[in-house]
Amino acid sequence: MVIKILNALLAIAGGIGGAMILFWILNKLTETIGGKWEDKIKPWAFAGPAILAIGVYLIYPAIVTIQYSFANANATAYVGLKNYTDILTDSSFLQTLFNNLLWIIIVPAACVILGLGVATLADRLAPRGEKLSKTIIFLPMAISMVGAATIWRAIYESQPVGTAQTGLLNAIREWFGRDPVFWYGVEKLHFNSILLMIIFIWTQVGYSMVLLSAAIKSVPDDTIEAGRIDGAGEKRIFFSIILPQVWGTVLTVFITVLIGVMKIFDIVYVTTNGAFNTDVIGRRFYNEMFTNNNSGYAAAIVVLLMIAIIPVLIYQVRHFKAEEANR
Repeated sequence: MVIKILNALLAIAGGIGGAMILFWILNKLTETIGGKWEDKIKPWAFAGPAILAIGVYLIYPAIVTIQYSFANANATAYVGLKNYTDILTDSSFLQTLFNNLLWIIIVPAACVILGLGVATLADRLAPRGEKLSKTIIFLPMAISMVGAATIWRAIYESQPVGTAQTGLLNAIREWFGRDPVFWYGVEKLHFNSILLMIIFIWTQVGYSMVLLSAAIKSVPDDTIEAGRIDGAGEKRIFFSIILPQVWGTVLTVFITVLIGVMKIFDIVYVTTNGAFNTDVIGRRFYNEMFTNNNSGYAAAIVVLLMIAIIPVLIYQVRHFKAEEANR
């Protein structure tokens, strides 16, 4: 354990120190040029390492992935659009797409609604109570998805009938004399998928709360007081005065959570591993790549996911630009 901590500290120190030395050298090199060329070259010298890292770790892998999506299982020969036709005619994959669609519809909206509710209620508490409540609600954000899924297994866990139940929900049912339920296997109305969504929502409500609380606090008191003078109730003030002024932040939170939902993998992998009709695109890709060793099919799944995310990213960039222009 001590060796691992020392290795982590050395890695952090080496990374920070190496970056400082690199940028110091780049700064000295650009200063030796002097004149107007120094001003032109220096921004590129400092941005160069980041651009290089993006090219090596993002752009190049994306290009290779697109190339592999047109190849066979071991990427030794091109098969055209076969991987895409196989995916779009595979009933199990279409069910996986539907599961992802449910996540997209339910989770971002739930995170925004709960974040707004918690932020509004917490802001009405005394300063000490506000800080404590927000800290508690934000804590799950610091937990990894794997850790969160493991924690919630203690709630959803089920044991055979006649055995002491270790899961909270089944322990409550046992206390009332009811038989335990294998919650992960309840496929009716996609109830088991909703249980997994709750885990993700639990980790993200704190993030939504922090951003939305900051936006609500920035709403001018004059507009709220004007509404109260006109006789508006608290509900009308929230929906007609506060919400329109924080709508930009609401969209930002919604899109950020949406992007995270489209890449969801950890929670499903740790809890059900895609069984009982809970599979999602991220876990399906992992299974095809590392279990079935079908790199072509897996690459095609990733490309479809990239295509689905691109419009969301474009909208987010345009939204940020519009916000900046209005400031």
